[in-house]
Amino acid sequence: MSLSTYYRPVTSIWQEFKAFALKGNMIDLAVGVVIGAAFGKVIASIVENVITPLIGYVTPGLKFSDWHIGRIRIGLLMNDLLSFLLVALAVFLVVVKVGTLMLKVGPAPAASEPVTKECPLCLSMIPLKARKCGHCTADLPVEAV
Repeated sequence: MSLSTYYRPVTSIWQEFKAFALKGNMIDLAVGVVIGAAFGKVIASIVENVITPLIGYVTPGLKFSDWHIGRIRIGLLMNDLLSFLLVALAVFLVVVKVGTLMLKVGPAPAASEPVTKECPLCLSMIPLKARKCGHCTADLPVEAV
């Protein structure tokens, strides 16, 4: 056997890569990652420039970012944890709460029409569009819809 049976030409691999990279959901994912990174920077800035100084007012004379135990910088760790918690809270609010709100606001369910009927021979419930009973295997008359 030749090598060509084991290796595809580079052009077909390139075509597959283009099809993969240009899928709509792949582009959506890339946009989401970029926006998420920017959002993370905004939250980090809010924590570092607003919330941390407010905590510093509670402990006058010692900046929050200067808190440490030996060489372990507890203040910086708390900054990062607070940033993470705020990002997680924002993602929760957007994904879970707004998502459920969108589902509630979505289109109203269609009026409930019957989806089953009774077989005239064995009296068991069968799908409305059935042409043959699944229980007694009787051929059913075609009904005008």
